[in-house]
Amino acid sequence: MTDILPVADLVDQHCHGVLRTELGLGTFEARLATAAATAGGQPAPGTTFFDTQTGFAVRRWCSPLLGLEPHCPPAGYLARRRELGVLETGRRLLRATGVSTYLVDTGLPGDLTGPAEIAVVSGADARELVRLESLAEQVADTSGTVESFLANLAEAVHTSAASAAAFTSVAAARHGGLDPDPGLPGPGAVRGAAGRWLAGREAERRAARTGGGGPRAPYTAPDDPVLLRHLLWTAVACGRPLQFHLHSTDPQRLAGFAAATAGLGSDLVLLHSYPYHRHAAQLASVHPHVYADVGAALARTGARAAAVLAEVLELAPFGKLLFSSGAQGLPELHVVGARQFREALGRVLGGWVADGAWSRADATRVAAMIASGNARRVYGLT
Repeated sequence: MTDILPVADLVDQHCHGVLRTELGLGTFEARLATAAATAGGQPAPGTTFFDTQTGFAVRRWCSPLLGLEPHCPPAGYLARRRELGVLETGRRLLRATGVSTYLVDTGLPGDLTGPAEIAVVSGADARELVRLESLAEQVADTSGTVESFLANLAEAVHTSAASAAAFTSVAAARHGGLDPDPGLPGPGAVRGAAGRWLAGREAERRAARTGGGGPRAPYTAPDDPVLLRHLLWTAVACGRPLQFHLHSTDPQRLAGFAAATAGLGSDLVLLHSYPYHRHAAQLASVHPHVYADVGAALARTGARAAAVLAEVLELAPFGKLLFSSGAQGLPELHVVGARQFREALGRVLGGWVADGAWSRADATRVAAMIASGNARRVYGLT
């Protein structure tokens, strides 16, 4: 039984844009590798990243949308993709997801479509997710002193809060979480951290101008724990939801920050917690303002998606779970995220209905909560 989920209303509460350019085999496979969380940018000699759960899911779900048989061989799939062109491929795939609202993280570099373009191509609504670290970099580029940077940063965060669906941060994934001190840092410590970061950026700029800069210069993102905590607490003060990218980081490292922010009016959403999805579900069960994301893990685990979803549903209250695809770069990943979620949810909840553990009415209601209702409540979507 896979018809429980109401297809007409699916909110993708965290995704990225799609590439505007035509893709060769290497670029397409590199994007598959990212989605499958496979280390390295190239497959082993004689192998292909199509031979992953994500790659198989692309061939299963996306081939028919491009006029091919399911499980079409990779060469035939990519040839058809080139024949249709990037615009028509994107239109066909995005309009087949059944997503009614996309929340789009605009913090990644590269030639990716923004919320407005996603909305036009997909025929759905789209809202922006503002990445705090990227916002800090933009402010730093136009601020001459530490004092002006901190003042401009506060203004930029509060201005963004008026229109953004939520803020996002990679502090937990890239910088080891917020332990051992998740609290609000003092003004002196913040000025010192900001001064060190701005000085480092300026040194990289000078090195780049003289030919000695490293590959990241002059784009170093904030990585000082004090400055990151200041960023996060500034966002929390705005009352908007705050999403944390985890990417194989144990969500329990955010337990202190979750406790410190309880009752302040800002919800925390844990993204991409697989293989620590049980930990994310447990954290959501403990704190009223913490939510867990279930989408991106399902795209990665493919045929095992139902088993992963069932493990999340063991621990988290059903009103604390949100769907997302986590897709980036390839429109195929938007399709895979949505289709895997629907099928996994149908299998899990349908099995419980068939066993007599759940009523069909309850299964339908919970499916709608996870698919869209919880996200509409958390983000204030109409």
